Amino acid sequence: MSVYVKSYRRHSRGRRWLSLALQYLCVALILAVMLFPFFWLLASSLKSPEDLEALPPVWWPAHPAFSSYRTVFEVTPFARAILNSLIVTVCSTTGILLTSIMAGYVFAKHQFRGKNTLFVGVLATMMVPQFVMLIPLYRMMAALHLDNTYPGLILPNLANGFGIFLMRQFIAGIPDELLEAARLDGASEWTLLWRVVVPLLRPAAAALVLFAFVFQWNNFLWPLSMVYSPEMSTVVLSLNGLRTYTSSVTFTNIVMAGTAIGILPSVLLTLWAQRYFIEGISLTGIKG
Repeated sequence: MSVYVKSYRRHSRGRRWLSLALQYLCVALILAVMLFPFFWLLASSLKSPEDLEALPPVWWPAHPAFSSYRTVFEVTPFARAILNSLIVTVCSTTGILLTSIMAGYVFAKHQFRGKNTLFVGVLATMMVPQFVMLIPLYRMMAALHLDNTYPGLILPNLANGFGIFLMRQFIAGIPDELLEAARLDGASEWTLLWRVVVPLLRPAAAALVLFAFVFQWNNFLWPLSMVYSPEMSTVVLSLNGLRTYTSSVTFTNIVMAGTAIGILPSVLLTLWAQRYFIEGISLTGIKG
């Protein structure tokens, strides 16, 4: 009997190890597929024109050349584009965070006539494609003489339906008793929001900042409509100009170098916020 038990345990332990090995193998394969574009991007940015045209393709250059990164700043005003993108993205993300927190708090913790209808209207804005609003927004900004300016790029992006929804879901989970106790201590609504609610919003705020920053940094359609001078160009517009300027295959390394520089802020922010991002998504119940 004991022989059978030992055999069963060895068999069961073997199946667990096999299952674990298969799981790690699947994760490694998925990770390799996801990271391959970034590897190819970095490798191509370091290749010489001869390596770019070589057949079979060169996976990693024998002598990496960093001159393409210098060329990016020589053929386009890329430094100014990075500054423009940082100004527009940081201001837009800050605006989205503030408006989402305030609106989410009102929708989650206050009762007023038409609240549900208004919230449905906010949710409906998430279903409207960006290009549908493009012409009305452009005409509005042009009438205010804000085209080709920072306010023209920032103002239409200061509020976001998804951000309001995310904050409303998170704030709704904060116990009402906590807010009532603060009210009994004489706290005003403004104090409640910024001294009690906001400190509890760090996971959701980090997730929202990540969403908003990446979207605004990669936004192409709105800057393309509003900007008509190189001094106001953003990173995405400069990359499009760089692609046109270096249309030949032998200059692909320059485009790849510009792209590597362009995605760096989003990658760094993602690495910083990934823990808060996962926690925020889990707590708001969006996951699954």
